[in-house]
Amino acid sequence: MKMGWRLLAAGALLMTGMTPTHAELPPLIPRDVLFGNPERTSPQISPDGKHLAYIAPDKKNVLQVWVRTLGQNDDKPVTADKKRGIRQHFWAFDGEHLCYLQDTDGDENFQLYSVSLKSGAVRNLTPFQGVRCQPMGANPDKPDELLVALNLKNKAKFDVHRINLKNGAVDFDTDNPGMILGFVADAENRVRAAVAATPDGGFDLLYRDKPNQDWKKVRHWTAEDQGQPVGFSGDGKTLYVIGNHDADTQRLVAVDVATLQESVLAQDPQYDLSGAMVHPTKRTIEAVAVTRDKADWQFLDEGVAAEFKNLAMVRKGEVNVASRDLADKTWIVSYSNDDGPVYYYTYDRGTKKAELLFSHQPKLEGLKLAPMQPISFKARDGLVIHGYLSVPVGVEAKNLPTVLLVHGGPWARDTWGYNPYVQWLTNRGYAVLQLNFRGSTGYGKRFLNAGNREWAGKMHDDLIDGVHWIVKQGVADPNKVAIMGGSYGGYATLVGLTFTPDVFACGVDIVGPSNIVSLLRTIPPYWAPMKAMFGKRVGDPDKDGSYLESRSPLFFVDKINRPLLIGQGANDPRVKQSESDQIVEALRKANKPVEYIVYTDEGHGFARPENRLHFHAKAEEFLAKYLNGRFETVGDIKGHSGEVR
Repeated sequence: MKMGWRLLAAGALLMTGMTPTHAELPPLIPRDVLFGNPERTSPQISPDGKHLAYIAPDKKNVLQVWVRTLGQNDDKPVTADKKRGIRQHFWAFDGEHLCYLQDTDGDENFQLYSVSLKSGAVRNLTPFQGVRCQPMGANPDKPDELLVALNLKNKAKFDVHRINLKNGAVDFDTDNPGMILGFVADAENRVRAAVAATPDGGFDLLYRDKPNQDWKKVRHWTAEDQGQPVGFSGDGKTLYVIGNHDADTQRLVAVDVATLQESVLAQDPQYDLSGAMVHPTKRTIEAVAVTRDKADWQFLDEGVAAEFKNLAMVRKGEVNVASRDLADKTWIVSYSNDDGPVYYYTYDRGTKKAELLFSHQPKLEGLKLAPMQPISFKARDGLVIHGYLSVPVGVEAKNLPTVLLVHGGPWARDTWGYNPYVQWLTNRGYAVLQLNFRGSTGYGKRFLNAGNREWAGKMHDDLIDGVHWIVKQGVADPNKVAIMGGSYGGYATLVGLTFTPDVFACGVDIVGPSNIVSLLRTIPPYWAPMKAMFGKRVGDPDKDGSYLESRSPLFFVDKINRPLLIGQGANDPRVKQSESDQIVEALRKANKPVEYIVYTDEGHGFARPENRLHFHAKAEEFLAKYLNGRFETVGDIKGHSGEVR
């Protein structure tokens, strides 16, 4: 469906409150440009460097895996998904098979498929009902083999299996004794490291010299610490770990597996390391990412540092190596900005030449998009809160209707870069405030742990302090501030309307929990090993029931006096539909305003473009009604599964 541009050309866009301020804004960007499928995205180069695979819609607007020969225009789809669209794919080392993951209507029980580029045959490699596949790794020396974790025997734990790409055989490899959350294989594809949850809410880093040996503990991370193994060196003698033991921020550490002695390779005093760049065959760590206000790199390899200097000359934006061939001669490089699409290039390390492949959404090119400005302020207890402020293009940033857009997790963070929600809201005339409140990741463990047991407490205080800050700056109209978010952000929306009912003009909750007790009692079975961690960071539903109810919006619906819109996926395994059902029922019994839409073929968020377009059309209309912003008419959105209840 290409609704937006045609309506714009015909002058059929309906807008509330056609004030002079609205007239100064740039033209409305159609929702299908912002929330429809990307034109092309997620390029991956084949191991031999000859082909490129990427995700793009087919003629029916369903996302498929496409392949082209590099340097040619022979693009063709190699998958034929009928409905949900493919969003995760990777090359096998045999160069013949592409693999992809797909679940059923958002249930997150991902199955692993392979497609042969020679025959076109598609095979479900994990055809097990109700089982979730987690790809672990592969080995160039064993190109026909994949290593995966499956909760096949017990839904609460994942054991390691080996899959043969030639015949589809699935062979058991490593048993999970029950509390292991993840395994790590070495260069020979042998499972030799693991992370296990512990009863104190922390984690143990485990190691063994050879398969079938007993695990031994390398170190313990307490409930206040974080850490994870990155991988083994090529010779298997060193285990690389990112962790914040003995420090506030997460550092890159090399562990000598013979002596268990550690050496620090890279660190930042204020921010956690957020990733590592690893050579595809040598397995050396070449660079680490640090996400401050923007992403940056620390280089451990001078040659890679020099390449990034060359890449910085190609175009502006945050540079990332999205894919590389086994010979490490050709890189697929992405450039991300806040005010335009993501651009992808091939980069030849020999000639130092970069060539544009495509941008993920060309229709964004040349549009007037809002920049994302890093901000910070002190919360009421003195803790520094970082975030981002985006304001509409073409109008004065003064006394604007505003949306507080709250990230999910909550153990995650907002980052700088292109964000369709931000561009959608600013284009409609709203200032957008995004806050990395305490409990968000990336700012060290003291900041993260400041959010422990603070759901609807100090975590929410940070959001309210942010509202006070943006009002004091003169940017926001205090009578026209909405709160909106998904997952934990949806919970924060419900908290905002119940615990601080006079602060917000309205709220939009997407798959947000309403009762922490019922949330924690209905988590997916494979999250069971993390119950102790949830107990430390949120609360124990068996021991802290009264406390958790005191932090649950469901029990305070009588306080709500502002309109609420809720969107929910019927098959959400993390935040069950019952979380939304129960608060909607309570609100209607109390004669409180609420609009409720359930998408019958979605899970934790909306994957299908028809559903995204439908919900955001409804949300746009809702926000315009209560904030007096602009909106594009809903129109006839065919194929969505939304049911207004």
